[in-house]
Amino acid sequence: MSEKILIIEDDPLVSRMYQKSLGFEKLDVEMAADGIEGLQKAKELKPKLILCDVMMPKMNGLEVLEKLKADPELKDIPVIMLTNLSGTHDAETAMKRGAFAYMVKSEYKPREIAMKVKETISGTNQAEPSQPQPSSAQTPAETTPPQPTTADSQPTTQPDEVEKTQE
Repeated sequence: MSEKILIIEDDPLVSRMYQKSLGFEKLDVEMAADGIEGLQKAKELKPKLILCDVMMPKMNGLEVLEKLKADPELKDIPVIMLTNLSGTHDAETAMKRGAFAYMVKSEYKPREIAMKVKETISGTNQAEPSQPQPSSAQTPAETTPPQPTTADSQPTTQPDEVEKTQE
């Protein structure tokens, strides 16, 4: 049986679009048309991940997120917030309330969202909003590459970094 994903989205066309994209990735998708139905289905299904729209009738996505994270049985389910709004206030609020990621729908193709879902449930993804961005003073060559990690998740030291630390 494949992983169960819950989509909480009030626009039926958008819901079906994401359902098809996730279906191509062999994920089992359930849908809810508003926040209240989404909470009920989350409690019933205990999905592996929830995609949740921000702007919805009856209960908005931020309220849904808050209730999910307050429920001991649901609090560990990753929630990716989806929105048409590109403002930073909702994104910051969602991340403070425990969202795994916040994605503006117009900036991602459905396949990219499906890949984000797969990466998240497989544990190979790091939340994009928490990724540090290089400062404008750095050129791409000056940015630090990702550090390899050992089995206990401690960064290993690169040979050129040893020289830098000994200077």
